[in-house]
Amino acid sequence: MLNISAARRRRKQGVELNIAPLIDMVFILLIFFLVNTSFVKETGVEVSRPTASTAHAQAKSPIMIGIDRENRIFMEHREIDVRAVRANVERALAENPEGGVIIVSDKSSNAGMVIAVMDGCRLAGADNISLAARIPQG
Repeated sequence: MLNISAARRRRKQGVELNIAPLIDMVFILLIFFLVNTSFVKETGVEVSRPTASTAHAQAKSPIMIGIDRENRIFMEHREIDVRAVRANVERALAENPEGGVIIVSDKSSNAGMVIAVMDGCRLAGADNISLAARIPQG
């Protein structure tokens, strides 16, 4: 008698699958991939860079500042004033102290504006300032 009543109880209970640990693992993997993904920062403006035979790629994630042909300054997809370069670079260096600054200027931009941006970067405490150039083809 006992075996028959135990079998009837098992059929009524059914089988449950607990998926809470699976959902936890999916969220942990998602967080892992988000933390380890490196995002490319861009200046927010399209420029025609000059070529240089000594150009090489940067390994670290730099702070990008763009100067277009009308001498407008862009950082993180927004236009900034030359007087705001120092504050923006200080903020970016606080987030990434190891990052260098790359100035991506159009080849027809004013050299005085490039020097003013470089000066603002130096005053902000940036030690590694580079000018972006294209590697010549062929």
